[in-house]
Amino acid sequence: MRRIRRLVHLVLFCPSSKGLQSRLPGIKVKYLLVVWLGIFVGSWVAYMHYASYSELCRGHVCRVIICDQYKKGIISGSTCKDLCEERSLLFQHCLSSSPTQQVYSGLWRETEVIIKCGIEEALKADGHPDSVPRRDVVLFDKPTRGTSMDEFKEMLLNFLKSKLGDQPSLAALVSRIIGMADVNQDGKVSLAEAKSIWALLQLNEFLLMFSLHEKEHTSKLLGHCGDLYVTEKIPHTSLYGVDVPPFLQPLLPSVVHQIIHQWFAPAWPRRAKISIGLLEFVEEIFHGTYGNFYICEASVRNVGYNDKYDFKMVNLRKVATEMTIRGFLKGRHCEQNVDCTYGKDCTATCDKLMKQCKSDVVQPNLAKVCGLLQDFLLYGAPLELKEELQKQLRTCMTLSGLASQMEVHHSLVLNNLKTLLWKKISNTKYS
Repeated sequence: MRRIRRLVHLVLFCPSSKGLQSRLPGIKVKYLLVVWLGIFVGSWVAYMHYASYSELCRGHVCRVIICDQYKKGIISGSTCKDLCEERSLLFQHCLSSSPTQQVYSGLWRETEVIIKCGIEEALKADGHPDSVPRRDVVLFDKPTRGTSMDEFKEMLLNFLKSKLGDQPSLAALVSRIIGMADVNQDGKVSLAEAKSIWALLQLNEFLLMFSLHEKEHTSKLLGHCGDLYVTEKIPHTSLYGVDVPPFLQPLLPSVVHQIIHQWFAPAWPRRAKISIGLLEFVEEIFHGTYGNFYICEASVRNVGYNDKYDFKMVNLRKVATEMTIRGFLKGRHCEQNVDCTYGKDCTATCDKLMKQCKSDVVQPNLAKVCGLLQDFLLYGAPLELKEELQKQLRTCMTLSGLASQMEVHHSLVLNNLKTLLWKKISNTKYS
């Protein structure tokens, strides 16, 4: 045992020593140096992964915060009792990509779910990660005590107008919000219930999920407690069914990514069905019931599907309302188009004479989606379909966001593509 420890010590710390060469004459020092470097790099990666995990994953802090405010009577919600008293809503695996936006897979009454809540660093009582921040002072400050139901409805209506525009359907949306806020179904909304639903509406993803609830292409909202909310779990959270882990993505060339995607992708008819769902989603959010919405990060990691291969939008945080983007662009100084970018790829044109951003997004949702679908659909496509499919996708990818093209031309391109795919899989087990 002592000899083994001595050998490990020599490999790790003295790869070029003469003693090592004499003990292992058949092994060249350069190979041992490679082993030593491999161990060093592996240890560094493991350390960074652990450090990143502990920073990103604070589900226990989230639960402590929410339950503290629930016990004080500050907040309410349909899942509060299960989370804080009966412990039947359980956090399981961390899926967070930001310390302030906690995302976990979980279990609620023996059903797999997704749990989401926010942790704002600026509101912590001190620097300790486990301390309970006084979020009730800022986040749950509205409505105030004494606000009447009519005043609260007016607050909601004005808020929705600022986010979604002055849509004729907003009154019905306000009624639905009031219905969700009334957790105990007594026909009244308590102050805790009102504060909770108001805090939830400040979250872009929740607002969009609630606005698009009638569409089958977003996750179902199952419950909430304060600004924590629970949704259904989408089994496949990448367009290709599987994705390269984030820490490996920079290390692998694009051709390897492509091979992995093709290897794990569903059969082509199922990919066609998923694609039809994605195109329907684009159709729904363009001049929908509550205005226009823009996909501001078109990525295979933001779209997925369920076990029946029905398309589901995984990450609505990458979708923005037209009012939000127009507010961002209004009066914004620019030197070039990139200065007029909201999110990752919602880019408008820069007026170089006026040095201000214009209001129209250059690339519409449909063009971005067709860019995603090009590799997804062309690989393994039926030979008799491939040429026409490639032609239609190419036409789709060249669409612009100018108002003159946004109506008839976009609808024509989208319907042609849907029809082409649907004809191939209709009347089969994949339809």
